[in-house]
Amino acid sequence: MYQVYDVIVVGGGHAGCEAALAAARFGAKTLLLTINLDHIAQMSCNPCIGGIAKGHVVREIDALGGAMAAVTDSASIQFRMLNRSKGQAVWSPRAQCDKIAYHNCMKLYLERTENLDILQSEAVEFILENGQIAGVINHFGEELRAKTVVMASGTFLNGRLHYGMRHFQGGRAGDPASIPLAQALKEQLKLHIGRLKTGTPPRVLAKSIDFSDMELQRSENSGEAFSFYPLPRWLPKTKHKHLPCYGVYSTKETAEIVRANLMEAPLYQGKIEGIGARYCPSFEDKVVRFAHHERHLLYLEPEGENTDEYYLNGISTSLPPRIQKMMLATIPGLENAIITRYAYAIEYDFIFPDQMYRTCQNKIYPNLFTAGQINGTSGYEEAAGQGLIAGLNAARFAANMDPVELPRNLSYIGVMLDDLVTKEITEPYRLFTSRAEYRLHLRQDNADIRLSQWAHDQHILPDDKFRKFKRYEEALNNAENIAKSRKFKGKYIWELLKQHGANFDFPLPFPGDQLELPDDAHTSERILRQIQIEAHYEGYLERENNSINKMQSLEKWRIPQEFDYQKIPGLRNESRAKLIKVAPLTLAQAARIDGVTPAEIALLQIHLARLRKQPHEE
Repeated sequence: MYQVYDVIVVGGGHAGCEAALAAARFGAKTLLLTINLDHIAQMSCNPCIGGIAKGHVVREIDALGGAMAAVTDSASIQFRMLNRSKGQAVWSPRAQCDKIAYHNCMKLYLERTENLDILQSEAVEFILENGQIAGVINHFGEELRAKTVVMASGTFLNGRLHYGMRHFQGGRAGDPASIPLAQALKEQLKLHIGRLKTGTPPRVLAKSIDFSDMELQRSENSGEAFSFYPLPRWLPKTKHKHLPCYGVYSTKETAEIVRANLMEAPLYQGKIEGIGARYCPSFEDKVVRFAHHERHLLYLEPEGENTDEYYLNGISTSLPPRIQKMMLATIPGLENAIITRYAYAIEYDFIFPDQMYRTCQNKIYPNLFTAGQINGTSGYEEAAGQGLIAGLNAARFAANMDPVELPRNLSYIGVMLDDLVTKEITEPYRLFTSRAEYRLHLRQDNADIRLSQWAHDQHILPDDKFRKFKRYEEALNNAENIAKSRKFKGKYIWELLKQHGANFDFPLPFPGDQLELPDDAHTSERILRQIQIEAHYEGYLERENNSINKMQSLEKWRIPQEFDYQKIPGLRNESRAKLIKVAPLTLAQAARIDGVTPAEIALLQIHLARLRKQPHEE
């Protein structure tokens, strides 16, 4: 007799891990399947977490009870807050990680989680009963049954690695591609499948690098971290938290070698079908598209505290190994570089995300949820954010509960999911702060304020973490009320911050009285920063609130799934086709579809109003 799980998660990457953890925290009996247990949460490309907008997502995952922030803090070997010279709405944390430590910490996190089993095996086929998914079959022939399935297959679906004009099947270097499952998605489920591409640079040994003329980039020693909460005591931690990175520029000679060998670049010889990310181009793409730039900035980043391998950020390429050696020999400090892993491009199958809802739920198979690169996104952080929502909603569906949406005015994860199902995906999707129209509200510093209550209501933020958040929230509210009553301005609070830095001796004295702050210096610093930020942006935040209220009024106009756009005169054919394809759930989502005009939204509103009145008239 087979055990029936509530949720089966296929894939052990960043999306799959957060999906399995969220489902298990919700209380669903969950199974995570992965081809190789020793490659769980593998950092296949850059061993770093965070960055512009991505750091916001990691903080949101933490506020939602997820593991990525805590695992990053455990495995961190360098931490920096990016964009400090700009407004605090776009400050973004970034950590370089020990890739082995990151894997070990996440694997341990999964192993210690209640309601969660993990199994090393490959899913090759779906179990279909009465036209619906009833589980998966693995390569051992076992039937693994479940009420819901989460697909988080990363770059493994029909994956192909390109090293110059040679190519090999693979999900990434060292791991096999998932060919049968890719075929099952096409032939069994008959989903609309596309092809995307990404790539990775070479790795080199430290002993072969001359760092003397490179720009040193030190770690910040600010005491900041990704997670809002204390780390579990059982989670191991790296010892070296401040390993440096280095910057260097490619040369005119590097570009000349690339131009002279484009006949061996699979991207330019039609050997790669998949579309690559515009914002993370290969080095040969940089040379061709930006021919007016003679040089390009590269970063040398350590792969870990117990290895001498360095990741060459900025020089991803699919040129053959001998050309890669020639390229590196033209870069100052890398003339004698020993390559340990060659760069390559990888192309893989993905499911066009207009086939899912903002809940990560498939429109054709209601108990199928998808997350990560299978949805056409790039990046560990984007994948993990989707995974958390997919896992939560798969668990809710298994419990006969409706899936929930995370609004775009509440989170970057919500922005991403709304974009994926509304916009046309022509390249791997990547988050930027510019994608969020309410980014003054969606700061990395207030992710717990925005999301902790929502997460606790959804039963994915544990009670102990929620109690800690409520204590912080209460202290913040008390301090804000005192500051407002005594008319302390943001500038005054900021002067206190600059005066005391991270070494506070609280409570701080104020004229004639004291501001009530917790004994914990870090918490007190956070409170002062929140008061300063809110005071600084007060007028702009009020303006954003007005926009949010207008948007939410359109979100309240739900569009029935059976709504017939063919019966509405006045819609242009282009708009009608896009509305049918996207099937928006609300007027607000319909208004964000490219090409749908405000006049057509008003027309939809009129027809929805008539639908609302009809039951009363009857």
